[in-house]
Amino acid sequence: MSTITAVLEAHPDGTLHLPLPAYLKRTRVRVVATLNAEDDQTASPQSTSKGTPLEALKELRKLGGLRRLIPDPVAWQREQRLERSLLGRD
Repeated sequence: MSTITAVLEAHPDGTLHLPLPAYLKRTRVRVVATLNAEDDQTASPQSTSKGTPLEALKELRKLGGLRRLIPDPVAWQREQRLERSLLGRD
């Protein structure tokens, strides 16, 4: 069992996305969540959003991109497609 504490930003559609450690990606995971609104004063500087998506992408480029998270984008995309269940394709 692992305990993860994270502050997540809601996506425009109202969902939250929690990145999982590699050893949990192929298993069922039980999640217990406590939702509390995060005050702007206590939020970390990294969680503040940029003005526009273009500015956010420029900032991401300055930080070095996603290479350490996704070293091989083609393999990552194939893995994502395998995990998705498609209707009528069991």
